[in-house]
Amino acid sequence: MNTAKPPPPSSTSSPFPILQTRTPLHWVSPLPSSTIITTFTSKPPRQFVVLVQGTADHTNPTSVSFTTTTTATTPHHSLNQTLLTLLRQRKTEEAWLTYVQCTQLPSPTCLSRLVSQLSYQNTHQALTRAQSIIQRLRNERQLHRLDANSLGLLAVSAAKAGHTLYAASLIKSMLRSGYLPHVKAWSAVVSRLAASGDDGPLEALKLFTDATFVADSRPDTAAYNAVLNACANLGDTKRFLQVFEEMTHLGAEPDVLTYNVMIKLCARVDRKDLLVFVLERILDKGIQLCMTTLHSLVAAYVGFGDLETAEKLVQAMREGRQDLCKILRDLNSENPGNNEGYIFDKLLPNSVERNNSEPPLLPKAYAPDSRIYTTLMKGYMKEGRVTDTVRMLEAMRHQDDSTSHPDHVTYTTVVSALVKAGSMDRARQVLAEMTRIGVPANRITYNILLKGYCEQLQIDKAKELVREMVDDAGIVPDVVSYNTLIDGCILVDDSAGALAYFNEMRARGIAPTKISYTTLMKAFALSGQPKLAIKVFDEMLRDPRVRVDLVAWNMLVEAHCRLGLVEEAKKTVQRMRENGFYPNVATYGSLANGIALARKPGEALLLWNEVKERCVVKVEGENSKSSPPPLKPDEGLLDTLADICVRAAFFRKALEIVACMEENGIPPNKTKYTRIYVEMHSRMFTSKHASKARQDRRSERKRAAEAFKFWLGLPNSYYGSEWRLEPIDGDDHASDSV
Repeated sequence: MNTAKPPPPSSTSSPFPILQTRTPLHWVSPLPSSTIITTFTSKPPRQFVVLVQGTADHTNPTSVSFTTTTTATTPHHSLNQTLLTLLRQRKTEEAWLTYVQCTQLPSPTCLSRLVSQLSYQNTHQALTRAQSIIQRLRNERQLHRLDANSLGLLAVSAAKAGHTLYAASLIKSMLRSGYLPHVKAWSAVVSRLAASGDDGPLEALKLFTDATFVADSRPDTAAYNAVLNACANLGDTKRFLQVFEEMTHLGAEPDVLTYNVMIKLCARVDRKDLLVFVLERILDKGIQLCMTTLHSLVAAYVGFGDLETAEKLVQAMREGRQDLCKILRDLNSENPGNNEGYIFDKLLPNSVERNNSEPPLLPKAYAPDSRIYTTLMKGYMKEGRVTDTVRMLEAMRHQDDSTSHPDHVTYTTVVSALVKAGSMDRARQVLAEMTRIGVPANRITYNILLKGYCEQLQIDKAKELVREMVDDAGIVPDVVSYNTLIDGCILVDDSAGALAYFNEMRARGIAPTKISYTTLMKAFALSGQPKLAIKVFDEMLRDPRVRVDLVAWNMLVEAHCRLGLVEEAKKTVQRMRENGFYPNVATYGSLANGIALARKPGEALLLWNEVKERCVVKVEGENSKSSPPPLKPDEGLLDTLADICVRAAFFRKALEIVACMEENGIPPNKTKYTRIYVEMHSRMFTSKHASKARQDRRSERKRAAEAFKFWLGLPNSYYGSEWRLEPIDGDDHASDSV
């Protein structure tokens, strides 16, 4: 077997330095079947050299040990040579067309270069083509032909395009195969995961740990900032401190972005008193301040609902003052919180000596820009202060500084405020004004208007707006646009229209999100078509781009329960548990409604026992990894269960439920229960011909009925002992009178 020669230097620059693997290319363990990029399988380990995008000429088929020898006269060799020449000339389109004509796989050099150049284009078409190469190599079990640079570039490109799960699975596959991805590749994916919803921040922490341990890679400041952002989004102060200390220990100096993330952490864990000390820490360490820091501060105070402090901060910036730290200290002079105090003492040591130090001055004055004004406007919008929002827009128009003039984000905020207030006509006027003054509306602006029309059940106007969006503004609807339209169709009971929009979205090549699937499932659930809801759910399971979450499972349960199909709903709940999801209040609420519809009060007793056990865990704190999380029942669930029990004359259980309602601060509807009792049970236990044995059997039920009447305030028998929910030993008799 010939050994590979090291590639000569290349004039073509690579985004990443030369990377090499530590082990022969084979997988240590298989990946889960749900992963998009499956294992890099190869026949018994073969030595190889990892190539770099744009490096040397490796047309010699014997330069890599796992290629088969091919003579220079074969058509395949000719296509391979042509492909390599085109790639060297950066003619990616022609190279792709040549690749499509290849009936056999090109050389590893050509494949790696082609994937790299396609990934580097950062377009939807190029990314789709690169992914098709990955798919072909996977099907032929030849993924080991690609080098680390090409895979890293593809991961970065996929992450930028929003295909975060695909990018993450690709990096994980590289790590498991022994590849050493560049820090910029895996940190870009960590950054996207940290900012995504659901389990994204947790997955970011896991990937960071794998990349630094498996790949033995030293993260830079940007990589640390990405994982710190994940910790901040989770509100995990302990892990934040651990990463922060590791960062400084390994020589990755915190920058201004690091402390901007720390502002987010303080806001997330309700430490408003520490925001000013983050700003002071930046100044004390001599880090160059940026407008993003001041914007983060304004956004934090707006998030706390402290518009007074946000307004005074913005006003001080308008006046050109440099003593912002003193102003913020004076406005937030209340006693500091005790939440994770020791952690923040280490993160912000300057906050410990807050009373013995003078607040530093800013190196210069910073005038507020449109972003800061817009953030303050969002605070007004959240509080329903539409007039103040519009007044702020007018004030921004007359600012002398052009950086303070309203932009498309500002106008979109005003549109959102008007839509939230139900003023659709005024919102359309703002849209028309944007067109008139040359501030083009973006897709977000139109999506907000779409949502407003759909919420007001004006579907025809929503459709007209979509046509205007495409024809006049040249903006193509995205997945949010279609999700909004699908939800609008549901509001007007148009499940066929919802399905039509879903199919149109996929026909346009727009990948559905989990919101798309669950919204369509909701359409079929509300229209009484559980079988179609199941089909949508099954398709969601097969879609590797989305993860089935608890909302999707609950929608499937709801689809069955709306028709009273309790057994099918219970089977779905069992499947849900097997997949690692515990029922929540919404799950139990759907089951309760299904039981009421099916008139199966016995099932209600079983359901109540399960709910009660979950509530006991909450009270006693007996929670472990193997037990379900504690449950806090809501009014809808408990009221439905109580209603079923009262109608079925399960008064003992009804009293347990109303006691639970009172413990959770939920006022029971005594008027409704009184009406049910009078209409259905007022003549209960009035028979004078019942045998003694029958009277004995029903004594406990009668006792419970008398106690329930007492709770309702209805006339009831006198009983001397205190009523208890549990049986009293030796109490075998009770009064038979009503």
